[in-house]
Amino acid sequence: MSELYIRVAEDENEEPMEIPSEDDGTVLLSSVAAQFPGACGLRYRNPETQCMRGVRLVEGVLHAPENDWGNLVYVVNYPKDNKRKMDEIEAASAVKVKRGFQKTSDLIVLGLPWKTTEQDLKDYFSTFGEVIMVQVKRDAKTGNSKGFGFVRFTDYETQAKVIAQRHMIDGRWCDCKLPNSKACPDEPMRSRKIFVGRCTEDMTTDDLRQYFMQYGEVTDVFIPKPFRAFAFVTFADDQVAQALCGEDLIIKGVSVHISNAEPKHNNIHQLFPIFPGGSASLAAMFDRSQYLFPSSHV
Repeated sequence: MSELYIRVAEDENEEPMEIPSEDDGTVLLSSVAAQFPGACGLRYRNPETQCMRGVRLVEGVLHAPENDWGNLVYVVNYPKDNKRKMDEIEAASAVKVKRGFQKTSDLIVLGLPWKTTEQDLKDYFSTFGEVIMVQVKRDAKTGNSKGFGFVRFTDYETQAKVIAQRHMIDGRWCDCKLPNSKACPDEPMRSRKIFVGRCTEDMTTDDLRQYFMQYGEVTDVFIPKPFRAFAFVTFADDQVAQALCGEDLIIKGVSVHISNAEPKHNNIHQLFPIFPGGSASLAAMFDRSQYLFPSSHV
């Protein structure tokens, strides 16, 4: 029998790829796996019954149904665990692409010695990577250092590495982090915490920590008890949290939805204005509860 090609696709709705057959009309599973890594078989939709039907596989060789491959599109079969893992990898890759467009931010350096100059700051942080900007904040009248400054790097990876550790600068331990406030006091803070919806009971805090660590440093994971089908994950970097918001990710074979977990403090006080009768304390109570976000995890 002369060589022919059969049409194979990962999904019925995707464009098929032609896979060569052998001289006897069979198709080697290895030929399929070469184009679709992890493939363990083929199936097709029966034109008469419209049901999916498996292709016979014997010792790594796929045999044509009724000795004729015809003009059908054959769909790849994957082991269940492999397919789940591939879905997780694809979802993670999509978010990493999104993160790839992130820019670095000005980092605040806290606890600087009074004697530290901008050149000292640049010399120190240049050991981590290329520095775009350094600034030591000084009193406008005296010119004395205020004990803090700013630094900005070219690469996001360098920024993440610097934030993840403390720094000994001119004999003093300093902290380097993203500023928690904005120039405009009315502009809300960017949350470092995300809300993970559609969780299942078999997901543990360790499962979530291990999964989200691929995006950035995780500082806290909280799953409410009793179980309520959601969790909170806090990152060291607010940019990581913001990049994940709106995404649907695959964790342990389940699609979870990510959204911003930042409570809206201003709305609380609009709902409970201060007037005689104790409403101020009621508003304070809601502030402390953080809209069901335990204070130890905010």
